[in-house]
Amino acid sequence: MARTRYQASLGRIKLRDLPAAALRAVLREGYHAADLRADVLAGLVVGIVALPLAMALGIAVGVAPQNGLYTSIVAGLLVAALGGSRLNVTGPTAAFIVILAPIYTRFGMSGLLISGLMGGCILIVMGLARLGQLIEFIPHPVTTGFTAGIAVVIATLQIKDVLGLHLARSPASFFDRIAAMWQARGTASLAETAIGAATLALLILVPRLTKRVPAPLIAIPLAAVLAALLNHLWPAHAVATIASRFQATVGGHLFHGVPPLPPLPMLPWRAGGPGGAGLVVSWQTLRELLSGAFAVAILGGIESLLSAVIADGLAGTRHDPDAELLALGIGNVVTPFLGGIPATGAIARTATNFRSGGRSPVASIVHALTVLIAVIVLAPLIGYLPMAALAALLLLVAWNMSDAKHFAHILRVAPRSDVLVLVTCFALTVIFDMVVAVSVGVVLAALLFMRRMAEITQARLLSVDGEGRGPASEIPEDLRGQIGVYDIAGPLFFGAAQKAMASLGVTGGRLRVLIIRLDRVPVMDATGLVALESAVGALTKRGCAVLLAGLQPQPAGLVERAGLTRHHGCVHLCADAAAGVDQARALLRPGGPGPSFPAHGTPDGPL
Repeated sequence: MARTRYQASLGRIKLRDLPAAALRAVLREGYHAADLRADVLAGLVVGIVALPLAMALGIAVGVAPQNGLYTSIVAGLLVAALGGSRLNVTGPTAAFIVILAPIYTRFGMSGLLISGLMGGCILIVMGLARLGQLIEFIPHPVTTGFTAGIAVVIATLQIKDVLGLHLARSPASFFDRIAAMWQARGTASLAETAIGAATLALLILVPRLTKRVPAPLIAIPLAAVLAALLNHLWPAHAVATIASRFQATVGGHLFHGVPPLPPLPMLPWRAGGPGGAGLVVSWQTLRELLSGAFAVAILGGIESLLSAVIADGLAGTRHDPDAELLALGIGNVVTPFLGGIPATGAIARTATNFRSGGRSPVASIVHALTVLIAVIVLAPLIGYLPMAALAALLLLVAWNMSDAKHFAHILRVAPRSDVLVLVTCFALTVIFDMVVAVSVGVVLAALLFMRRMAEITQARLLSVDGEGRGPASEIPEDLRGQIGVYDIAGPLFFGAAQKAMASLGVTGGRLRVLIIRLDRVPVMDATGLVALESAVGALTKRGCAVLLAGLQPQPAGLVERAGLTRHHGCVHLCADAAAGVDQARALLRPGGPGPSFPAHGTPDGPL
């Protein structure tokens, strides 16, 4: 009941009330110094956790580490300030890697930023159209399947840096990537592997020893120290770091690693195409980028709202999904103009925000400011971070993201149809991409749902002849053999309608009146209406009167708009089956307005 009232209140919110819905709600309730202190401390912790993650995720997409950092700064601040969730933390996420990496490979930085801009526009439209609640209708096996598939792809992408492989090419497809790494197995570096293994071990062991300090805050700096020591002692086998892998020229100055500068304004379409060449932005290019933009919007909306739901479960709060979509769209529209890649709600960072004492969107705003200060102040030190350590961090992220135990649990206990959807989405995500997986998964789940609903909808004839076959208690003794009651239970819509109405064709006997009970039909669509009209038409042509009994509001409105009783003179409405029996008796009374055919049969023979 409380949830219903909450949803009703959301439905009354005007569009102008959507921006900053969560922040305004917090301020209305009262925001005090203790709340600010808790949010600042939580924001500092989340910012420290987000720092290596943002760089690692940007690198995994193919861009420079600062682009991932700029995403956390700009999108993290804007979405928190304008969104509908109190605890959601926005930034680059692992789920986006499988979408953004192919876009970057094909269209370069400009194409990547433009796709994020287009995806942001789609999200704004979704928020304004109040489509936030529709995300809940995506089946759980679909989200679980493509999430596990994304985790496998992400883990595969990190093997190269963890082992220090030097690939001759960077294929986009999963199996070609595996083959390329196998061919390059001889280039593996023992030093890189040692850094990756040590980092992964620390990331796993530290939480078991203490949870007061985030594991990356210990593991990544120690990995940097170990990498510097190995590079000093073993220069012939130097470990790749951010400073050695990336460089940027800003204002005529060459920076190795991350430039110590805040996000600077830029035009996304001038950021450069594939290989650094220019990208010609045309209608054809935009059409080619549209599928990626749609994937950014859908996956971003799903993950951000899922993160908000998890935050609500942890903190006992309520988020406004439409305000969150609108804010996420605005964030993704603005971020490309400041060098950031597409962003969405980050589940792990959101959970860290709650565990660290975050109480309002101020914590996420502080997280963004923390990353900004770190970029400006700590940029030279960031350059020492080893690539293998960041790849190991993403390996752990991929493992946590896969939720292997839950995946295996669904395989064991779920119905076969759900298992089919789960495995299909998983396989399609790995082999092709998330867009194909979600599209096929949703369609497959919908088809299976239709089949289930068709099985739920049941129809039976309660009385067919004078011998009283079947449960004929609703038919008086003197009317048996002349009238029948056809009972339909369940939704009468596509998939179920033809099955329900087809049973009318096998009724035996010589019925003069048929009562169709619809009091247990909660909803009927156009297919159900057409099937009903077809069955009624066939019955009335044979001289059988039809009584529609107990219509519920939605089917009643549909029947009224279709003019079923006006177009067929022998079709009548009645309140229930008992009233239908009384009306049938009146129709069959000698001299009454009953159906005109001989008592021994119908013009076309028995039904």
